Order: sequence, then C-alpha cells, then structure tokens
Amino acid sequence: MAPRAYWKGYLKLSLVSCPIALYPAASTSERVSFHRINKKTGNRLKQQNVDSESSEPVEREDVGRGYEVAKGQYIPVEDEELEKIQIESTHTIEIDSFVPRDEIDERYIDSSYYIAPTDKVGQEAFAVIRDAIRDRNMVGLGRIVLSRRERVIMLEAFDKGLLATSLRYAYEVREASVYFEDIPELKLPKEMSDLAGHIIDTKASHFDPKKFEDHYENALVELLRTKQAGHVIEPIRDEQAAPQRVINLMDALRASLGAERGEDKKPPAPSTKDRASSRRAASKEPEEPAAAAGGAAPRAKRKTGR
Repeated sequence: MAPRAYWKGYLKLSLVSCPIALYPAASTSERVSFHRINKKTGNRLKQQNVDSESSEPVEREDVGRGYEVAKGQYIPVEDEELEKIQIESTHTIEIDSFVPRDEIDERYIDSSYYIAPTDKVGQEAFAVIRDAIRDRNMVGLGRIVLSRRERVIMLEAFDKGLLATSLRYAYEVREASVYFEDIPELKLPKEMSDLAGHIIDTKASHFDPKKFEDHYENALVELLRTKQAGHVIEPIRDEQAAPQRVINLMDALRASLGAERGEDKKPPAPSTKDRASSRRAASKEPEEPAAAAGGAAPRAKRKTGR
C-alpha cells in the first residue's frame, strides 16, 4: 500500500511546475505509548471539555477557538474564516531563491519530508527541478502552508526525489548569547588541547544511526512483557553514581587518552594544592591515640600469631 500523503499540491520553478505529494520523513508511531486509565476499573479515560466558569461539560459541536485579547476576553474565530485565508503557498511550493546549504544555520532546521511527483505527466518537470538543484550543490527556498501556518521550506535533491525541510522563522530561534554570557574566556595550555584532540581522534567514526540503541524504549518493552507474563517487576539496573569530579584536568586528559588506547593508566591524581593540603593534615595527626581525659589509655592490640 502506498504511503498516505501529508500534503498535495504543486512544485513551481518560474514557469515550470508539476503536481507533487509531501510525506513525513520521520515517524514516532513505533514508540511505546500509554493511555490514561481508571486505576480502579482498568477502563480507559475519556477527555472532556469543561467550561472554566460554570464547570459544565461542553459538547464537541460547541467547542471553538478564540484569540485572547485581554484576561478572560476572546475573539472567536470560525474554521470557515480560517479556510478563507487563501495564499499561494496553500497549494503551491514556489521556489523563490537558491542558497548554499552550509549557509543554513542548523538552529533553523525543523521537520523533514519527502517530496515525490504524483503522476507520470509531471515526472519530467520534477526531474528537471531535482537535477538542477543537485548539479549546483545548492538548496531551494520556498513557502508552504502546513497545519494552517505558512512555513519556509528548504528543498534539496535526495535519492530519486527531494528532501524538504521546514525552517523556523527568526523570531522562533533564541539568541545564544543569553545562555553563554557567563562562560569566561580561558586561555588553555596547548598540551590540554592536543590531548583532547587525540582523544577525539581515537573516537573518530562515521555516522550510522543503526548503531544507536534506544535503551529506554527497550526497557519499556521489557517491562510490559514482564507484566503481561505475570512476573514480578525487578529493577532493570541500579542507578548509576554521578561521575567523579575531575581534580587535575591534565592528569584526567592523559588518563582518558590512555584508556581510549587500551593502556593501563592510574586514575587522575589530586592537584598539587590538594596534595599539599593532605600532607599538612597528615603531619598534624598524632602517631598514637591520646588517652581520654580522666580515663585509661587505649590498650595495644594483642598479637594473635602463633
């Protein structure tokens, strides 16, 4: 069975156009999902809309949408009124411009879709647009209406079709400076940077999404299988301890590099300052316990050897 299209319309480049269909490139339907149930009866719960003032249930046909203009005051908007907002991108993706792919800030990337032609007549025009995009190593930018909102969409050649990625608007992306302003400018020793670079080199690989395992999803499936079989639920694993705080960064980097290379390395040593403090503390300890005030001195341990 052919996949169901999420959107149908036309792809247009100047005077060249063709009918297309857009399909989601990702899905979460395979994830374990839960329903809300009544714990006493085991029955599934139904959601009910309730009036915030009267606390009375509202029938589905009486549920509408409104825009809040003041606290508790709304402008009602009907579905028919929204349907009347017809702009070109409602049914057509017109490619407005082409830009180098590396100029697209990754923060603007939203959702991905596949685009394919919907009939044989339009396949030639579709192929012309696809190949032109691929040959110039650029991406097209157009507009599309999805879920009643116009989105900027990025088009790039992908396999025999096109990969369309909706982009966020500038007002939707937060500035990073607010989150990074308290991070100081540090001048690190070159040896530290080199050691960290060597660790990265030992971990260098190629991206393969099949290597990543969803451990939480697998644990959920195992939990459900165990409960379905009527077995007692046991903890899947003990809670892991928090990573030990690094005392000497240089020693930690050296030990990390040795571990990645399979060498036996001692754990990171305390910093010079901490070692000096430890020596001072040790020098103040008496060699033998002092007698308690008003009492006898502790007995020496008796040898038990034969």
